[in-house]
Formats: sequence, C-alpha cells, structure tokens
Amino acid sequence: MSKPVRNVLYIMCDQLRRDYLSCYGHPHLHTPNIDRLAAAGVRFSRAYTQGTICGPSRMSAYTGRYVSSHQVAWNAVPLPLDELTIGDYLRPTGIRTALVGKTHATPNSDAQQRLNLPAGSAQVQQLDEVGFEPYVRHDGLYPDDPVFTEKRESAPYTHYLREQGFAGDNPWHDWANAAEGENGELLSGWKMRNAHRPARIPEQYSETVYTTERAIDFIDEQGEQPWCLHLSYIKPHWPYIAPAPYHSLYSHAQVIDPIQPAEPNDHPVYAAFRQHQESQNFSRDQVRLNVVPTYMGLIKQIDDQLGRLFEHLQSNGRWDDTLIVFTSDHGDFLGDHYLGEKEFLLEQAVGIPLIVRDPRPQADVTRGTVDERLVETIDALPTFLQALGLPAADHRLEGRSWIPLLHGEQPDWRRYAIAEYDYAFQAPARERLGQAIDRCRMYMVRSERFKYLAYDGFRPQLFDLENDPQELHDLGSDPAFASVREQHQGYLFDWLRGLKRRTTISNSEIDLRGQRFRYGEPAEQKLVPIGVW
Repeated sequence: MSKPVRNVLYIMCDQLRRDYLSCYGHPHLHTPNIDRLAAAGVRFSRAYTQGTICGPSRMSAYTGRYVSSHQVAWNAVPLPLDELTIGDYLRPTGIRTALVGKTHATPNSDAQQRLNLPAGSAQVQQLDEVGFEPYVRHDGLYPDDPVFTEKRESAPYTHYLREQGFAGDNPWHDWANAAEGENGELLSGWKMRNAHRPARIPEQYSETVYTTERAIDFIDEQGEQPWCLHLSYIKPHWPYIAPAPYHSLYSHAQVIDPIQPAEPNDHPVYAAFRQHQESQNFSRDQVRLNVVPTYMGLIKQIDDQLGRLFEHLQSNGRWDDTLIVFTSDHGDFLGDHYLGEKEFLLEQAVGIPLIVRDPRPQADVTRGTVDERLVETIDALPTFLQALGLPAADHRLEGRSWIPLLHGEQPDWRRYAIAEYDYAFQAPARERLGQAIDRCRMYMVRSERFKYLAYDGFRPQLFDLENDPQELHDLGSDPAFASVREQHQGYLFDWLRGLKRRTTISNSEIDLRGQRFRYGEPAEQKLVPIGVW
C-alpha cells in the first residue's frame, strides 16, 4: 500500500485543444514546461471530456459524474444542491480545497430559497462555489452588457486592474481584452478582426499572469497544511487577444491547414451547426489566419507561467508531495470541419490533453510514458481520493481512478468513453432542424477503433478512427458497418443503464443491511423476523 500524497494541484485550461501542445505533436507551438510535466508523469493520448462546453464539462470534473447524472446540460444551469463535489469530499478530512480562476458555476438560487437558506451565509457560499473555497474566482467573461455588471464588480481581477491604474467601468474589457488603434481608439477583442493586435495591458498584468501569481500566493500560505488547489486558467478561450509579445510570436506560415473535407458531410445536425456564425467565419482563411496565431500565443503564455509555477513548487518542496493533473475542459474547432467554437462531438472539441504526475516512487515505472487507454474527465475525482488515501464513493462516482495506471498496473479498463451535448439551448440549430427542446440530445460512444454519434430523431454517424483519424468519412449509413453501429448502440444502452442514481446510501451500508435481512436464516439470527413460520 503506497503512502498517500499530501496535496493536489488540478490545473485546467479553457478551450485548449490537445494537439496544440508540442508533447502532443504540434510542429510549431513549443510548450517545454508542459512537456516537462509529461516527461515526469504520464501523458494520456485518448482523454475525453464529458461535455464540450464549460458548464457541463466542469461539473463532470467536479462531481466525478456524467452530464446525464449531474444534470448541468449547458452553461448557466445550476448544479442540484445534493450533488457532492471535490470540496465536499476533501474538506471534511482537513484538506483545504480552493479555487484560483474559473469554474463557470451558477448558484441554484431557487432551491436555496425553497430551503430557506440564509443568503450570504458560509453554507450558501459553499453551494454557490460548488464546494470550492473561492480564494480568487475569475471566470473572465465580463462584456459591457448590464447583466454582467454585478459579476464584473465582484471579480477580484476587476479591482486588481483598477489598483494598478487601469481605470474604467470595465477594465477587463478595455485593457486586458482590447487593443488600441492607430488613432488611440479602443478595438474590442470580441471582434476577431483585432486578434492580431496586442492587448492594451502590459503582459505582467494580464489574466494568465495574475492567475498564476494568485496560485503561488495560495500555495505559499499553506505551509505544512495539506491542500487541493484548482488552478483554472481562462485562456486560450476567447476573446482571442494576447498581450505583447505573445500576440506576434507566431506567423501565418505556422498555422496548420484546416481539416476540411472537399464535400462536407450531409448529416442534418452537423449541417445545422455549420450554419452558425462562428462556423461560417472560421471556415474563412482570413479569419483563421488572424485568430490561430493569437490562440497559439495564449497557449505559449500559459506554458511560460506554468514554468514559473513548477520551479516554485520545486524550490519549496511541494513538487515532491503533490499530485499534479494538467488538462482542459474541452477543445476548439478553429475552422476544422467547417466549424467554430466547440459544440459538436468531433475530436477537436471532445478530445482533451491530460497529463498526470504522481510524485511517489510507485509511479517511477510509468514516468515519461504515453498511455493509450480511454480516460475521461470524471476520473479526476476518484484519482484524488485514492491518491490522498481517502475512502472511495463508488455509489456516486462514475469515473475510475488513474492511480493503478500510473503505478504500472493492468486493471480491467473501460471499453468505451462517453460524451454528451444538448443543443436545445442553441435556438438557431434547434429551429433549423425543427426539433422539440426535449429532443436535442447527442451522444458520443468512443471505442478502441470507432466513434459512434447518436442523435434524437436522426440517423447516427460512425467514424473509423483507426483508418480515418480526421473523421472525414461518415459510415453512419453504410450497410457494411451495420453490425458496428448496432454494437455501439448497445454500448450506449449499457452506459445509460449503468448511470448511478442511488446516491444517498453507500454500497457498504447496503451490504450491511443485506446481511441483517438475509432470508433463510434461523429466526433467532434475524433482526426483523420476516417470513418466519
């Protein structure tokens, strides 16, 4: 039995594709610090998020449960109050569980009011922050619309910018996410035509640097107290604008050609998403060539900041007793498949980077290796519990611990990975397809060789990832693959049947009760004499 680790550092980028890191094969974007973490741990080559937008993905990460179980189907959907998250498992054991950065959590105000929970109380704050102590919460999306005023004014980064002399009602936008024109005019970072320009703010005050420095502050404050820190960067998520010098590190020549089939697939759901404004814009070379170099620069800045953080951990001894997980909540199409954003279940959106470093000697056998097994976002929480020596919660958690994989063991592992998306919230696609709000679900079943996409009311899609890794040839209606589709439909039904709904009593408690009510025992051995003659 290995000695537990003491701390957990859970690093998550936002909208980072796994193929935009040099350790995952990008030919021009060199990320030596993330690569160094991979050399010290295990890089998973087939890791998948459970949802391809922020809210669903992150709630799966924090609960260890699939989207269909925790019910956060889209952004701004609150988590049910009875769902337990990382902090709910760790905090009662004395492990300080804090956030620096983004969660995209939405308060469940209606449920709190029904229970008469006192507004502003510590109990309500814990629920609002989905179990994290908000050491510094920075969701990083503060447009000028009045609906965001309260959120913007409560953000520590807003006050930090003003303290540094960056004035205005919305310094997040006007300085950190805007450029300056030749005549001093403000050029919004929301407009992708400005992506090649440097942000107005000096790099040392940018979001990525600020977030890293607050993480270092938190770690230094802990001393010898055990901790779990969720370091959650907002970048390279849009607005696509970077501070100098990162805005100009990469040229058009270093932009990889898009994956765009000569004839786009005619599947109706895919066709509906191709008509979205972001998809049509990203399908144009002019847009891609202006945005992708900046996207790369934002990633490079994160890598540089992680270098600072890793050096700090090594200098203060925390490198030797901290489990480190580096990942992303989802990817970004960037024009691949004629799509923008991430709301579809193809590889660019659903595939994520995942690097895990266990500091213990038992993990030496796998350091620097690549693991091709199918792993999921929901596996993080079970991994934390096992690494910290805490009890499992098998009646709730739907993920699986990575610790056996990190220690070189060969457990019976999952045959397929699952992801979900509910496009009911996207009225343009839903209305084009004539779908009812309750009939807008899509599911991914990714097996060793194939990816199967199932839709309400439409034929499935099927891709042979062994022979067609770029997903250019849809086999969803090919008679030769009927048995493969049937097999993967069976996987989907197996998964649906296996979702964990009995969450209020543990498996050990059930076993104990079962022993007490065992039929066929002599009457004098029964707790309750049921069925006795």
